[in-house]
Amino acid sequence: MKNLIKLGMISNKNGISLDKLDKEILSILQKNGRNSVSAIAEKIKLSIPATSDRIKKLEDLDVIKGYRAVVNPKKIGLDLSALITIVSESSSNYEKIVDYANKTNEIIECFATTGRGSHILIIETKNTQSLEKLVRRIQEWPNVIRTETQIILSTNKNFDKLIKYNKE
Repeated sequence: MKNLIKLGMISNKNGISLDKLDKEILSILQKNGRNSVSAIAEKIKLSIPATSDRIKKLEDLDVIKGYRAVVNPKKIGLDLSALITIVSESSSNYEKIVDYANKTNEIIECFATTGRGSHILIIETKNTQSLEKLVRRIQEWPNVIRTETQIILSTNKNFDKLIKYNKE
């Protein structure tokens, strides 16, 4: 707990409270995960070792879950994006649906939801033919009664999981 307070972080029952510097670090890294510690330190006006300690602590506490390259799907031949809602007869095969989703390359994200369906899938695929094949495969999964598919025509806000923080 002492180390958390030293770094401006306070642990509470709901998670971690971040101070202004932690939020600035996260904002910088979300925009460009390849920023060097020295570049980040310069931007937030903190020493390199102190900045490095803060980043390490954010990683250790799983606030920063990792770093990755963001790929443009259209540049690699995946020209169609869609949302697929799975309507299932019961939740008895919930884990199997998640397992199938994790094993299916075209499925980018899988959300458990309330409402009309049990899961919503975000997919990237080549074209309508490959989408049709994918939908047929999904409809064969255990307890899937039907699917509802919405093709994404355009993306007006691609947040790439950027979390914006209130200024403190």
